[in-house]
Amino acid sequence: MFESLKLSDLNPQQHVILRKSTSTRPTLWVVEENGVRAVVKDFSANGFLYRNFIGRFLIWRETKAYRRLKALKGVPECYLVMAGLAIVLEEIKGRSLEGLEKEKRLPETFFDNLRALVESVHKRGLAHCDLKRAPNILVGDDGNPYIVDWSASIFRRELRFFPLNLIYQRFLVDDFNAITKVKLRHAPESVTLEEKRLFNHRSKGEKLVRAIRDKLREVLKRVA
Repeated sequence: MFESLKLSDLNPQQHVILRKSTSTRPTLWVVEENGVRAVVKDFSANGFLYRNFIGRFLIWRETKAYRRLKALKGVPECYLVMAGLAIVLEEIKGRSLEGLEKEKRLPETFFDNLRALVESVHKRGLAHCDLKRAPNILVGDDGNPYIVDWSASIFRRELRFFPLNLIYQRFLVDDFNAITKVKLRHAPESVTLEEKRLFNHRSKGEKLVRAIRDKLREVLKRVA
């Protein structure tokens, strides 16, 4: 799928721009082939140093994540990587959770399915690390949850040694806390006591791990 697509094909005359590039953000395109639509995250228009160092690094990491999560329902399919500077992804029909609580409340089943999806991701040795950003969680037209933007994700094997493994465990908790945060907006009555405990937990050791985690996340976000 989309094997014939090249960077040179990405232009406003042929395809739709979802978001123009900035100094640190890629261009987002919508492309179509044989009736199938895809979203392209494209760093080719960024500055020379940024696209060739940060852009290539982020495309490489995100591709690794999609490869690990291949065929997992709730994660878009990765169709193609172009010249190490752009990634072509399945378009999910639906919308992000950003501001959705102002329009409607999501059913409790959505969060059950979202938790099951996150658990499946964790079983594959990966933490998303940025689920608290509402645009990274979508509700599909089919009513199911989808998770996008894996450029800041962390592999378990990358933090497998002590004390880094404690930071990875914190990232896992953060993924679940992100679900709790959204539940508090849409279905607060469904939040369990255990979810509230994890969401509010602040022991001394926990604070240290969270401080290290926040520094690591800050670095990831600056480049992602």
